[in-house]
Amino acid sequence: MNRIPISIPSFGVEEFEAIKKPLLSGWITQGEYVREFEERFASMHETKYAIATTSCTTALHLMLLASGISEGDEVIVPSFTWIATANAVKYCGATPIFADVDLETYNINAEYVLKKITPRTRAVIVVHLFGLCVDVNELRKRIPKHVEIFEDAACAAGASIRGQWAGGLGEAAAFSFHPRKSITTGEGGMILTNREDIADLARKLRNHGAEISEEERHLGPAPYHLPEFKYVGFNYRMTDLQAAIGVEQIKKLPKFIEERNEIATRYSAALSHCQWLEKPEVPEGFQHAWQSYVVRVKNPLDLKKRNQIMSIMESKGISTRPGTHAIHLLGAYKNEIQNSDTLINSTKAAETTIALPMHNKLSRDQQEYVIRNLIDIEF
Repeated sequence: MNRIPISIPSFGVEEFEAIKKPLLSGWITQGEYVREFEERFASMHETKYAIATTSCTTALHLMLLASGISEGDEVIVPSFTWIATANAVKYCGATPIFADVDLETYNINAEYVLKKITPRTRAVIVVHLFGLCVDVNELRKRIPKHVEIFEDAACAAGASIRGQWAGGLGEAAAFSFHPRKSITTGEGGMILTNREDIADLARKLRNHGAEISEEERHLGPAPYHLPEFKYVGFNYRMTDLQAAIGVEQIKKLPKFIEERNEIATRYSAALSHCQWLEKPEVPEGFQHAWQSYVVRVKNPLDLKKRNQIMSIMESKGISTRPGTHAIHLLGAYKNEIQNSDTLINSTKAAETTIALPMHNKLSRDQQEYVIRNLIDIEF
């Protein structure tokens, strides 16, 4: 059997045909296809505003800046997440404060957040890790009203909780279109929000701080007109080349999630009797987007055993990855962390999780090969 990748994008003829349109038009920077992608993405997630960006990292940055996060503020983030969540807080001059996660969901919850709130706490970034939403409504009930909630929804396109879509649960949300995500534009990100003030400022900041877009300026009737700049902004614009792909990908997202749910169901059924392995569970009322299918080796297995398992799978031609990292253990942050002993679950998750192959091109035979080789490992 050929090597089985951890993930692979799912493109068809539609994406190839779509990308020809901006190429032939001569307009390949942010334009009509970005606008269409934004409208479709916002419509699916039932939010008012969408702002496309170059990546989820830049979406996080703009989202926080447009919300007024700045120097002196503290923003609570889970430690068990990709480093970009914390970095975006740093970009604003604010301080990330790390909270622990539940091992059942790998997500932050109200109990851990409450322990980290101080008079300087301005916001919490909840991460819908691997595609499972945080119960934001429950968190909102428990924390002070002045503490805002933002969503790192990098993995959660199409995810929901009790009928509410990811992206509309907090003040604003940031999504990723990296190739390992359910839908992709190569690189790319999106901000969703129902707040007009955040949307308006984020649009300006992504385009150097200009008061009007490049499309408005170049296609308008006054060729001598240059925009006003009231802010120091950035070049975080998505291109029409990327967005043309995104338009076709978002049309397929419901089907992609349905297929991923089928793959996850087969994994969970087949691995239910593997005594040394903890499989993911989906709470009632949650729609998991299954960006990743992540298992965890049980005690007393440890980092060494987890890595041994991954090496065995690699030798069989099966790609796996750790779930993600514990940010408080990374060199960029570990010297800044106090009371790291409160982050026990994040450390354990970083050392014991394994992401199995999960993508829309994963065949039944490939999945059965993954399962068979995993079950055959003995301790």
